[in-house]
Amino acid sequence: MQRRLTVVEGMALAQDIAQNWQQIWNFQARKGDVLLDTYPKSGTTWMQEIVDLIMNDGDEQICRRAPVYERIPFIELLHLMKPGMEEVNAMPSPRILKSHLPVHLVPPSFWRHDCKVIYVARNARDTVTSYYHFDQMLQFHPDPNPWENYLERFMKGEVGWGSWYDHVKGFWEMKEKHQILYIFFEDLKKTPLQQIQKVAHFLGKNLPEETLSQIARLSTFDHMKNNPMANNSDFPKEILNQSKSGFMRKGKVGDWKTMFTVQQNEIFEDDYRRQMEDSSLTFHNPK
Repeated sequence: MQRRLTVVEGMALAQDIAQNWQQIWNFQARKGDVLLDTYPKSGTTWMQEIVDLIMNDGDEQICRRAPVYERIPFIELLHLMKPGMEEVNAMPSPRILKSHLPVHLVPPSFWRHDCKVIYVARNARDTVTSYYHFDQMLQFHPDPNPWENYLERFMKGEVGWGSWYDHVKGFWEMKEKHQILYIFFEDLKKTPLQQIQKVAHFLGKNLPEETLSQIARLSTFDHMKNNPMANNSDFPKEILNQSKSGFMRKGKVGDWKTMFTVQQNEIFEDDYRRQMEDSSLTFHNPK
């Protein structure tokens, strides 16, 4: 694995992904496919598990049929791990797929077929904190240390999958033009049942309250952390080295306070205001 980033269409991307950009861009979505898109470390795996449970009427056994990364393939990594392109093309419709690509770099076939997109956004401070810890494990991203340099790179969009600001604003601005359901990580934490019901409705599933409650229970952080089919514990080691820390770390709101100094928080806040001033998007930022 090459621990380098390169620029693709104005976005920082791992060299190992960038070298296969044409295949990613030309990915052929089908009518009925659903795309789960997020900026990294914003609740992606959580939403993957929720959606699979919704599509399978809350049946825990069916959702333990395979690891979550096989049940919901990651389109940027189809050339690096299983399931590969051939297996994904052979999957029956409707397929649920995952991506971290910003809205303008989502393969055009998704928009051409008017596919539904579920987007999860998490507040910037918790995202960068979680991403810093995650990049300690990710084998195709540069070493994130030291933290203060990583924080600067994040603010400049010089981390994998580019600018958090452009990412969250891009999908927010496009949500009225396409079938995009915009969900906030913090709302999912605070009112899981309501948010799960919203996702189910968006997917055309009318589930009874007891099933929704079952899905909420099966998708809690603690339950998923102890479910080997949901916690990515057997994710390919050449991509994700989990020898020091597990994939699922804390899943909390407000964990940024363990990392930011007072001065870093002030600098970040000034930069945040500047980068978000042109958008109506607001987050419940934990102070």
